[in-house]
Amino acid sequence: MASLPPESLCLEVQHLNPEVARRMERAQWVLNSPDPPGIWHELVGSIKETVFPRGNKFCSSSTKQPRASPAASFLKGLFPILSWGRNYKASKFKNDLMAGLTIASLSIPQSIGYASLAKLDPQYGLYTSVVPPLIYAVMGSSREIAVGPVAVVSLLISSMCQRLVDPVADPVAYRRLVFTVTFFTGTFQAVFGFFRLGFLVDFLSHAAIVGFMGGAAIVIGLQQLKGLLGISKFTTKTDVISVLEAVIRSLHHTWYPLNFVLGCSFLIFILVTRFIGRRNKKFFWLPALAPLLSVILSTLIVYLTKADEHGVKIVKHFRGGLNPSSVNQLQLNGPHVGQAAKIGLICAVVALTEAIAVGQTFASIKGYRLDGNKEMVAMGCMNIVGSLTSCYAATGSFSRTAVNFSAGCQTAVSNIVMAITVLISLELFTRLLYFTPIAILASIILSALPGLIDINEAYNIWKVDKLDFLACFGAFLGVLFSSVETGLLAAVTISFAKLVMNSIRPGTEELGRLAGTDIFCDISQYPMAVRIRGILIIRINAGTLCFANASFIRQRIMRWAAEEDELEENAKERIHALILDMSIVFLFVDSVAGLINIDTSGILALEELHKKLDALDIKLGVANPRSQVIHKLKLGSFVDKLGIGWIFLTVSEAVDACLADKMLGA
Repeated sequence: MASLPPESLCLEVQHLNPEVARRMERAQWVLNSPDPPGIWHELVGSIKETVFPRGNKFCSSSTKQPRASPAASFLKGLFPILSWGRNYKASKFKNDLMAGLTIASLSIPQSIGYASLAKLDPQYGLYTSVVPPLIYAVMGSSREIAVGPVAVVSLLISSMCQRLVDPVADPVAYRRLVFTVTFFTGTFQAVFGFFRLGFLVDFLSHAAIVGFMGGAAIVIGLQQLKGLLGISKFTTKTDVISVLEAVIRSLHHTWYPLNFVLGCSFLIFILVTRFIGRRNKKFFWLPALAPLLSVILSTLIVYLTKADEHGVKIVKHFRGGLNPSSVNQLQLNGPHVGQAAKIGLICAVVALTEAIAVGQTFASIKGYRLDGNKEMVAMGCMNIVGSLTSCYAATGSFSRTAVNFSAGCQTAVSNIVMAITVLISLELFTRLLYFTPIAILASIILSALPGLIDINEAYNIWKVDKLDFLACFGAFLGVLFSSVETGLLAAVTISFAKLVMNSIRPGTEELGRLAGTDIFCDISQYPMAVRIRGILIIRINAGTLCFANASFIRQRIMRWAAEEDELEENAKERIHALILDMSIVFLFVDSVAGLINIDTSGILALEELHKKLDALDIKLGVANPRSQVIHKLKLGSFVDKLGIGWIFLTVSEAVDACLADKMLGA
């Protein structure tokens, strides 16, 4: 029967058995399903999904609203503020104004401190808290994210850029390199978003990020000992051993205890206010204002007591005013352009990972879903524009976003309020910051670090998945004892090795029927499932049957078939058919298991499997292949070799067909 052409087959079986005819008709449904879209069509579709609002077909006939033009839909997709801004009310602005002023009070001292961490002058941290938040407010889809400089990205930039240009010997060239890195960071982020390449960010797994953040927090904390102790000469390396050696050497020479006393005093003040704010939610504003109060009070103390004449290190020169243009400072054809692109790629991935994690956390609390690809486009555009306006790489800050959320923000207008407040400070108050002690900036950075170290989450990772913990621990040790790049490389390598290992040795399941139903499930997970005598049903839990796993899967299925056949022979009944279940099993909302795609190596493996099973007089059937799979099986002529009679819509239908005497005898 399998050797007949499909038309002849259908005409023949229609006169013999109506049920077989109906089964053949359903097999034709599988075979004649529409061809999957090509690569170019998918690429264009990805861009459309990013820039056009989901579900908008440029018309709304059901609601009898006027059609939206493609240009209007494009603008709404690219600038979400055009959609929610029309319904913005004064009551929301009251909450956003309060939230914006609150996060501005936290952003001003943090931005100055993070600029020093990035080896830049203080004003560049404030510049980064003006332009990027304004761009994100009109392009971002999160209501809670507070945008600006963050500790980890600042550490990345300083640790990698100062290897190319010394920020002390040539600050101008260093600054140009940072702006170039920021431009590449934004470019990569925008490309990831437009072409829906967010999966690249996933190579930094959650476990890797936990370990990386923990190691980076310790390194950042140790580096702040320079400001906290008033040390003039310090190492440019970021590993813990080099930093501790520099501290010990400095303690034997010149350091100023007044810096330590001043910094520790205000560090204790900031931590106490944070404790009060956590114990009593009504005082959420207290820990947010504490860093700014610390800057104001410490600056007054230094100014009134002339402590700078007794060894207290101060900020000194501080340029204010609007963001100056930095278009002419980009070095897109300089000697370090390749290295700048590499650093930009690393910063892009780390910044996106932190921002999307922060945004999704608070979006889930508010009950809405964040579009990761649109977030990437928004982050990319704001960093590209930032690189042209004297800003360095910005992203979503967890600490400031938490304060923004606690302050009751309603929309991204809180970012606009924050940016305007920082801009006013740049215009009016920068001269007052001349006497700000560097030890205070160090204490502000130190106070933000405990949130980056998540010991409980590391313990949970250890309990759940030891390989995930290995990636976490590898990233932690790499950052701590070598460099930031080594930590990231270790994390990505371990995570990728885990992915490859799972891909080349995917799981396979033998399925059985639950009594009284047409449901087939894994008999090892559900012992009550009953094997079908004479039939072996196998599901391949691999997204793709490809060159990496085809040989392994074929050998495993053959070994499985041989073992089952031996058992059946002992029971005086041999295996007549083997059914491959290629259907998709939905595990979670966005998680599926089953065969989604296949390549030429996978098709050859199926052909070899078919030949060997045929030699053993065992029929091979395929149940519910996906469109990509059946399309390639037809192009590879495997369907002709298998026969239309052994293509099924469901596993239940395949079992019924195999149990029929005529099918088993075919």
